[in-house]
Amino acid sequence: MDNRWRTVILNTLVVASGFGTMHMLEKFKDAVVNHYGITETMMGYQQTAYVVGLFVAFLLGGTTLFKGSFKRSVALIVSFAAIPQFLIPFMPNWWGVVALRFFQGFIVALIAVFSNQIGRLFVAERPFAKGIILSGIFWGGIYGISLAKWADGSDASWSSVTQAFLISAVLMYVMLAIWWFFTEDFEIPKEKRSSKANVWKMPFTWVFGFTFFPALWIIFTLGSFTLHNVDFSEAQVANLVRALEVSMGLWSIIMGYLGYRLSRGNPSNRGLFKAIVSVMTLSYAVTFLGIFIVWKAILANDYTLALIGIAITGIVQGTGPAFWTTAPAAYPREIYPEASFALGLISNSANAVAPNVMFVLVHSVNTGMVIYLLMAALGIATLLLSSRMKLPVEELSG
Repeated sequence: MDNRWRTVILNTLVVASGFGTMHMLEKFKDAVVNHYGITETMMGYQQTAYVVGLFVAFLLGGTTLFKGSFKRSVALIVSFAAIPQFLIPFMPNWWGVVALRFFQGFIVALIAVFSNQIGRLFVAERPFAKGIILSGIFWGGIYGISLAKWADGSDASWSSVTQAFLISAVLMYVMLAIWWFFTEDFEIPKEKRSSKANVWKMPFTWVFGFTFFPALWIIFTLGSFTLHNVDFSEAQVANLVRALEVSMGLWSIIMGYLGYRLSRGNPSNRGLFKAIVSVMTLSYAVTFLGIFIVWKAILANDYTLALIGIAITGIVQGTGPAFWTTAPAAYPREIYPEASFALGLISNSANAVAPNVMFVLVHSVNTGMVIYLLMAALGIATLLLSSRMKLPVEELSG
């Protein structure tokens, strides 16, 4: 196997092992509530802390924390997830668990750091490679849910919960060790750039950063919003959750491959960017259709239709591989690591806003689904706007 693609597979496994932490704790909900003597509302704080951690991780990307040695940065990011995973079952206080969940959210920094590596290894193949790596988020979700189910989920004893957490923590470091052995190190630039090359002062950064905002809004809330508004059996709910994870994982790879095919014909900066915009626009257009099907399924309480709608709407994740390969295509080489974190921070602001809007302020299915349709339309509109702008690499070379 080509060493570059071996690296992609190893990156994917590191991502999957790390993102296994995303939903695992909530799958032990009853066991956690009983162990700490908390309410279900308090239980929700741990997921809020995790989401805030996702956002803060990109904020820290503008510092030197994830710069310097690439391998050291990956090890640090994995440790932010693995060490709390070791500690959580032994925390005597619930608020300590919530604090640890905040740090576990930093695992998302892997996406930006791996983008730097993929930008060095590939050109036209970047979206395909990134699509495979991003699919690890969803394989990790399935792995975490499956491990919790193996330990009896909400009916688990605390010793079983502890065992599941320790197994997942050890696995993260085992995967990191294997990855470390086969991976070549490089330096992520630390030095400050001139104001002319400040990614935050470039209009393109802000406009394109928001092209992925609607996708994350949908990805982080549509599944839960759908399940909160239907009356399905426990088995059907579990199948829908699994279907959404599989759908997003597969669409990530499929649309990444499409991005590669479109990029091959014109691997210039502008050619690569046109392929990125095309893939993201198509993903949003099909998502629009999928949302209509989910809407009808909710109103009819139709499980089969919901399954079809979820499978189609999962294509929204097809925007991810294209978005995360934008920095190497659109920015000069010396600043695209910083640009990756900047674009991630802007887009991931959806993580902080969307749950509060969809689960606190929205009380009607119709209102919620209209918001999702507007998000898909907003994604297309911002993509069309960005496609008319000069790329930073074009501006700075002019």
